[in-house]
Amino acid sequence: MYQIVLVIHTLIALSIIGLVFLQHGKGADIGATFGGGASNTVFGSQGSGGVLYKATGFLAFMFCITSISLTVILAKQRKMQLDISPPTQIEQTKQAPVNSDVPNLPSVPNKQ
Repeated sequence: MYQIVLVIHTLIALSIIGLVFLQHGKGADIGATFGGGASNTVFGSQGSGGVLYKATGFLAFMFCITSISLTVILAKQRKMQLDISPPTQIEQTKQAPVNSDVPNLPSVPNKQ
């Protein structure tokens, strides 16, 4: 599930980049790229601004949705990993003594 949402998220991001590159500043529209004088006839009398801006807005909304979805999926995976509780103190003492692998060494007398 995570991989599918991540691929969709990446494709949306690349689409947004492409749409932003297609858009021009105010006063110029995509028709000017195709040959000067017919700039208002490519996408109708209003030019390309409406179509490209709406598509960019929709993709930005979908980008936010996929970002939130990825966060929720990762949070649920992290919670499932943390649900395994560590053994309690009683269970730890039953497992093995802490210093069982250290041999008993003779004590060294203090020199004063």
